[in-house]
Amino acid sequence: QVQLVESGGRLVQAGESLTLSCTGRIRTNWAVGWFRQAAGKEREFVASITWNWGTPYYSDSIQGRFAVSRDKAANTVYLQLNNLKPEDTAVYYCATAPGASVTIRTVHSWGHGTQVTVSS
Repeated sequence: QVQLVESGGRLVQAGESLTLSCTGRIRTNWAVGWFRQAAGKEREFVASITWNWGTPYYSDSIQGRFAVSRDKAANTVYLQLNNLKPEDTAVYYCATAPGASVTIRTVHSWGHGTQVTVSS
């Protein structure tokens, strides 16, 4: 089991930006994904990045407003959230899975999540 720790979530106003961090010992040839879960809704995929090559993947739902990156030396993956909207309010989780993609079915380890709240 890989221990992942998220940080950076907080209360922000609509239109502001925020950077979330996910730290953990990621395995070679694995990927790290970001998911979010709003109250009363299912957990959904947001973005992911391959650990080796740094190739990003994004959900269509974020409409190009978010950016995922990684710092291998720091064992950290970042999720930059721009132009935040109230509907982005959710608990954001990072997760890791073997291979180049991360889906809810393939996740090996989850972090505990960090709350992002966007006020209008």
